[in-house]
Amino acid sequence: MLRVENLNVSYGLVNALYDVSFNIEEGECVALLGSKGAGKTTVLNTVSGLLKATSGNIFFNNEDVSGFLPHRRVELNIIQVPEDGRVFPFMTVAENLLAGASGTKKTWESRKASFQHICSIFPVLEARADLHARYLNREERQILAVGRALMAHPRLLMIDEPSTGLSPLIAMEIYTILRVLNEEGVTILLAERNIQQALEIAARGYVLENGRVVLEGSSKELMISKHLKKHIRE
Repeated sequence: MLRVENLNVSYGLVNALYDVSFNIEEGECVALLGSKGAGKTTVLNTVSGLLKATSGNIFFNNEDVSGFLPHRRVELNIIQVPEDGRVFPFMTVAENLLAGASGTKKTWESRKASFQHICSIFPVLEARADLHARYLNREERQILAVGRALMAHPRLLMIDEPSTGLSPLIAMEIYTILRVLNEEGVTILLAERNIQQALEIAARGYVLENGRVVLEGSSKELMISKHLKKHIRE
């Protein structure tokens, strides 16, 4: 479904990614592992079109989308959940959720049905539906960010550090939802520092260090690798 080839990204004169290549099959969950600053967020932002690559190509369903603007990639159902539960603070929870479907061609009735489905998955969002998002705590904002992304019915869901800053219980809940989504056929690219949690649901993984892929393999191979932890500082 997704093939990234020799991706290079720079911030001004500073190189952030060096010839990064990886692929994801349809229906897979793939982990992108690395310490803070390794380049994980840069990869996700480039795949979603928020950053422009210096060189390299991004293929989605064998179509080169490297030059596509972000809204065009959303129309292809490439959806990103940003780090730290970033939501629209001066919109209500309900408005945030409905905004998640704004880039789709879904009818209003379909959007309302999706809204009810997301609220059934995350009851806290239904309870807070009329509350402005700025009043939510960190965990509730993370849940809202995931729920908003699901409103778009993603074919490729890219989620950045979903467990960072969350209590173990809420992190486990988020990961349970991701596992179920993957089992239902949603393809997931999961950027994480938490090796254990990520590799428990991912089929394969790639390890980034200083903007380079330094290790790759199945989750089982990475879990027992003697080299993994030297590349990642959780």
